[in-house]
Amino acid sequence: MKRLKIGTIYHKPVLKEKVIEYLITDRSGTYVDSTLGTGGHAEAILEELNEGGKLLGIDRDSDSLKISKERLRRFGKKVDFFNQSYSHLPEILKSQNLEKISGVLFDLGLSSYQLDTPERGFSYSTEGPLDMRFERSEGIKAIDVINEYPVEELTRIFKEYGEERFSKRIAQAIVLNRKIKKIESTKELKDIVKSILKTKGDIKTLSRIFQALRIEVNEELSELKKGLDAGIEALVPGGRVCVISYHSLEDRIVKNRFSELAKGCTCPPDFPVCICGGKKVLKILTRKPVIPDEKEIEENPRARSAKLRATEKIA
Repeated sequence: MKRLKIGTIYHKPVLKEKVIEYLITDRSGTYVDSTLGTGGHAEAILEELNEGGKLLGIDRDSDSLKISKERLRRFGKKVDFFNQSYSHLPEILKSQNLEKISGVLFDLGLSSYQLDTPERGFSYSTEGPLDMRFERSEGIKAIDVINEYPVEELTRIFKEYGEERFSKRIAQAIVLNRKIKKIESTKELKDIVKSILKTKGDIKTLSRIFQALRIEVNEELSELKKGLDAGIEALVPGGRVCVISYHSLEDRIVKNRFSELAKGCTCPPDFPVCICGGKKVLKILTRKPVIPDEKEIEENPRARSAKLRATEKIA
């Protein structure tokens, strides 16, 4: 990868000050940035840690990892890098002879670098191949999903992962078009979706369709569930988890899991006494999600949909 100017590829970290406020409780502790990206949040975390502090940076995207290594080079041995999914956190910690950590950050969604690189295929705004893989050396591509999945599966994906009301119509149009010619580019897919809708609301629908494909390709929701539990399990008492989500599916998973572990007991409400033996594991720090203020949204429009939730381990 060519060495590029900082401003051209470095992702502007969303809610940076709030992340630091909620995440850092021990400046000598070990922290995990499980979605390292181009290193924006990691840089802010490392600047807060003293000489005894440590950061583990995890990312599935090897291209982003190269960028973050360059950005964080000045921190030397205070940071280690791992080209894996955050669902592998237990194995990563074991490889470093670590049992517990002081905090873990999940900044879900895409970085500006990924969105603005046409050959990654994440955006409908630029023409590129239908790829959408976080790690381009493995797994199925969006082109495989679009051209090989039956209409029923496409409908399910668009409805379940995109919450799109025209899921069936769009899936049918895709299957019809691919019989004539293989659908290979983001522009071809965009044109098919737009031809079905023919309304001013097509931008939101395009976002939902591309989101749904990305989630399917990278198994994002199942990875989130595994990673979230692994992060919570690895925390020391008083350690914290911060999650920034960008759409309702992610936020719902995070909110519900935090609530379950903060409640402890899973018995029906009408039971007179607890018989499940469940214990509270977490204390929720953000009863309502923290969102960017107007100034941050003006400076970074992609922060608009961000929601930060934070919790602390109590047991």
